[in-house]
Amino acid sequence: MDVTVSHAEADCRDVSEVLNRVGDKWTIQVVVALRLGSLRFNAIKRQVRGISQQMLTRTLKALERDGMVERTVHHSTPPQVEYKLTALGLSLSETVRQLAEWAKTNRKLIEESRLAYDKRR
Repeated sequence: MDVTVSHAEADCRDVSEVLNRVGDKWTIQVVVALRLGSLRFNAIKRQVRGISQQMLTRTLKALERDGMVERTVHHSTPPQVEYKLTALGLSLSETVRQLAEWAKTNRKLIEESRLAYDKRR
């Protein structure tokens, strides 16, 4: 058995698992919403258009589990819960910001390429 291949396959699986999490449509939008500071659940829901309450709950729990979001319960009446990005989440938000900038910069070129490709078909 080739040990190098085994390590490469394991690395690929590990990377795929992380990319599946951080590349998820809802994860990216929640990270963007939290980029500027902590928010309560309904404020996040208002900023992330189209997300259901159930999907937002799942996404926040997954991000908390992965160490990217911190959940703080304020013991008041009624209890208030806030979410904010951890240092790990903030580092992801910077990467997401760079990707968004790349998309803005290259959107026209991508559209032109699509049109040229479609004409050849």
